[in-house]
Amino acid sequence: MVGGGHGYGDRHNGWTLDPDIRSHIQNCPCPCNHMGYGNLLSYQIPPFPRTQQHRETSFNVAPQYYSDLLDQHYQPYEYHRSSSLETCSCSSDSDSTKGTFRGPWCVCLVICAVIATLTAGLGLPLILSPELPPQTQEDRLYVIRRLLKETPLIDGHNDLPWNLRKFVHNKILNLNFSTLSNAEPWSRSIWSHTDITRLKQGLLGAQFWSAYVPCKAQHLDAVQITLEQIDVIKRLVDYNSQHFHLVKSVKEILKTHKDGRIASLIGVEGGHALGNSLAVLRTFYNLGARYLTITHSCDTPWAFGTDSQNDEGLSVFGKKVIKEMNRLGMIIDLSHTSVNTAKSAINTSHAPVIFSHSGAFSLCNSSRNVPDDVLKLIAQNGGVVMVNFFNIHVTCNESASMKDVIRHINHIRKIAGIEHIGIGAGYDGINMTPSGLEDVSKYPYLLAELLSDPSWTEKDILSLAGLNLIRVFEKVEEIRDKWKLAEILPGEDSAPPFYSQCSSLYS
Repeated sequence: MVGGGHGYGDRHNGWTLDPDIRSHIQNCPCPCNHMGYGNLLSYQIPPFPRTQQHRETSFNVAPQYYSDLLDQHYQPYEYHRSSSLETCSCSSDSDSTKGTFRGPWCVCLVICAVIATLTAGLGLPLILSPELPPQTQEDRLYVIRRLLKETPLIDGHNDLPWNLRKFVHNKILNLNFSTLSNAEPWSRSIWSHTDITRLKQGLLGAQFWSAYVPCKAQHLDAVQITLEQIDVIKRLVDYNSQHFHLVKSVKEILKTHKDGRIASLIGVEGGHALGNSLAVLRTFYNLGARYLTITHSCDTPWAFGTDSQNDEGLSVFGKKVIKEMNRLGMIIDLSHTSVNTAKSAINTSHAPVIFSHSGAFSLCNSSRNVPDDVLKLIAQNGGVVMVNFFNIHVTCNESASMKDVIRHINHIRKIAGIEHIGIGAGYDGINMTPSGLEDVSKYPYLLAELLSDPSWTEKDILSLAGLNLIRVFEKVEEIRDKWKLAEILPGEDSAPPFYSQCSSLYS
């Protein structure tokens, strides 16, 4: 018995050690910690943290991390984890010959039973504590950092490549991409939100870089400009290979994230970039493009990008484009399309689709945003709506906040479900950002704010951050592989000819 009432034997921090226990500890070969006293009479190490530093450490972190923290502090010796009935075997020949109840073998058994009871009593709340929500923003950010080490945060749309064309004419050989925020003309531009430093702060795991071409280039040099934009994306990644890696598959996204680099993907924005050619579509895919935004802010000969009285959605050739993307394993992006085009594409596609940078139409009636009936179709299709941060599409005016963005996220979750939302900020292609989401460094703050809502679990955060997009991409790849096994051949269809001053008659 350990207590202070006998007045004899060794003393430990004010406690008197029973002589039988003392004798047992001295002779017992097992690795038990014996109520914190060890088996080497090293009584000078207390069994629990008592210093001011330990007390401060234990209470200044989120409750869900108490378990790990205490687990470290409650180990005065390496063998502390062995204190259990299964490993505490203290019998010996001398033990078996003693008939007294207070023999070393019995004492060991009793002590180990007490330890097991205390472990169960103390361990249960420690095991349950991770379920308790973090109480402060600092705690929530700590959780977000941990989660984003497991699963990549994937943004569906960033227009930096177009700024490279506008600001430096794609001449990036001497561009220091780590500190753009301090360089001209980036530092003065309200269109600039991205560089390596801020991407790292934002814990971004994967980015779809947009190979954008303006609608005014349609039927002119749209194909050439798109090729040049794909080229500048690939060079930007190559020149900064310590931070980026160009990827073309889910497997490569996950491996690159595990390696600590940002997985870089290419998305072509605007079906007018195809020049009405499936061959050009295949060429873009072979160069690394993994989604095509079917339209931008203009109609094409085969798809409507604006809602109008004549909007018929996709033409016959437009549906051939969708099926060829299914065959290739290219994600279909419906941001910027008309409602009828979106519905037609969803009904035509065998694979899930995405809206790479859109919002909820019922909260802001912008043509970029998705109506509730289409959100329901997205849920049936298995696709994802990736919420954008452009004030005009968040609140339909020039000012917005993080809470306004969260309203869009929660609305899409309510209508379509948690499995069908993602993030597609649209940085570098917007000139008005919500307060609290000014640039690419702010993603963790958005996720931490969501985590403050009891209806959002850590699993939900991971779904929003990247798991939903990964699921869509995996399904797109699965359809591609099945069609390949079925020996479905490339399409040879063509759109009705469109002649301009920049086209020849040799077709």
